[in-house]
Amino acid sequence: MPLDETLAALGRTAETYEGLRKVPVDGVVGSLARAEDFDRLFRPRNRALRERWRAIADAVGELPPVRLVRLGDMYFVEDGHHRIALARARGADAVLAEVRSVCTVAFAMRCLTLADLPSKRAERMFLERVPLADADRTDLWLDDPADWFRLADSAEAWGFRQTLRGRVLRDRAELAGAWWHEEVRPVVERVRNRETGAAPREIAVYVSYGLDHV
Repeated sequence: MPLDETLAALGRTAETYEGLRKVPVDGVVGSLARAEDFDRLFRPRNRALRERWRAIADAVGELPPVRLVRLGDMYFVEDGHHRIALARARGADAVLAEVRSVCTVAFAMRCLTLADLPSKRAERMFLERVPLADADRTDLWLDDPADWFRLADSAEAWGFRQTLRGRVLRDRAELAGAWWHEEVRPVVERVRNRETGAAPREIAVYVSYGLDHV
């Protein structure tokens, strides 16, 4: 996964320095500048890189720390691509890394691939219109980008109807919280009590069962 494309889809909000710590190897899935040189398991793609990797594997004992950028559950290599490749080849569970964390609008799940970025871009645009609390963002997932735009329209329409009834919603964050807890969650609970095969994620349940009945 290339960091620049992933950040463009998810949306950058803030950055913090986390310092030196152990990082799970299977969470390292991308790169700042060398995404084309390695596959997702950090196996070198070309022969020259494979030969260099073998040389490092033979010469290196304990691996020096790498430098990583964290987005949610995902880590991207800033420095130390071959050390990550070697750690994976050795079956290591974790590596020592200097980590800086970038907060994003849409949550970065470890399972993301390039094919998911259009949907995550649409999710980010939804969250800019309907800024749900962080606790409600981590499990959001819709496959069709168009569903995010329908969802945003529905949330804003719900808020408009509330104001017509005399309710005061001071900003988009208050609207988002009220819509989520007063509209989305009750619909999801009703559906799950009735349908044993309902989709596992709340937002998918609402889109499938509640969005067209608002």
